[in-house]
Amino acid sequence: MDPFVLLVFLVIVALAFDFLNGLHDAANSIATIVSTRVLPANYAVMWAAFFNFIAFLVFPLHVANTVGKGIIDPAIISDAVIFGALGGAITWNVLTWMLGIPSSSSHALIGGLLGAGLAKAGLDPVVWAGVLKTTAGIVISPTLGFMLALTLVLIVSWLFLRSTPSFADSAFRKLQFVSASLFSLGHGGNDAQKTMGIIAVLLYSHGQLGGEFHVPFWVVITCQAAMGLGTLMGGWRIVHTMGSRITRLSPQQGFCAETGGAIALFFFTNLGVPVSTTHTITGSIVGVGAARRMSAVRWNVAGRIVWAWVITLPAAALMGAGFYFLARLGDRLVG
Repeated sequence: MDPFVLLVFLVIVALAFDFLNGLHDAANSIATIVSTRVLPANYAVMWAAFFNFIAFLVFPLHVANTVGKGIIDPAIISDAVIFGALGGAITWNVLTWMLGIPSSSSHALIGGLLGAGLAKAGLDPVVWAGVLKTTAGIVISPTLGFMLALTLVLIVSWLFLRSTPSFADSAFRKLQFVSASLFSLGHGGNDAQKTMGIIAVLLYSHGQLGGEFHVPFWVVITCQAAMGLGTLMGGWRIVHTMGSRITRLSPQQGFCAETGGAIALFFFTNLGVPVSTTHTITGSIVGVGAARRMSAVRWNVAGRIVWAWVITLPAAALMGAGFYFLARLGDRLVG
């Protein structure tokens, strides 16, 4: 296949992953505002999609740089490695979406990239600092979301102690528009940049970046658009799990969960850590449920989600390696 045609094909596949990421993770942005009935689901996805798209105006491209050159050495990146990474991530995303499991699209992509890179060159090209930073985020991001949401519940409960229930409900229904916007902004800022990093390192491997790794603006805008369109399509199978099956939320609790999750996402995005919005918002939702009482959290549901987190990296890595070998086989057959 002509190298340029192959490059275009892989860029389209990467954008398809970005679209599926938005589709798969739409629930993360809208679950709380839908479950509290502040916005109907169709309006909520439009609201989230808009803030997903404009995130490039707010955040520097630290996460894109981490994914592009901080997981696998760009020197060993090839078309087969990128195909393996994307194939593994997309397959895992579709599988978990069909099963209604809110797994991490972010770590599916990281897992796919690691699996394909290891299949090609073993352990040598692994950038361990970036991998350790990313795996630490798996644990720290939901924990931080949990702690922030729990703290916010205590603060707002004290501030509104003398308010009537109707006044508090009305106030937090308005404030949820702000918190949902911030969380969607954080989602677009962290998640879309992962695909930017993949496309940028692909362009780098084809010699299209002038010898120096960077993320072109057309890559930034197309990735944000693809994620926004995916969010518009919505992840309805997962909305129910995220918004009501873990714990029931009031507008006040929804505000605290979204705000806690947004703060965590802003923090990690500025550090360049590719974290999971699924992990973060789940930790925040569990935090607000636990603030009410520990029995308010459906721990069996949360436990199944945690198991999905644990197996995502290795499962996507195995799939990434499989797709890498499939691409290599295809090269040999064509050759």
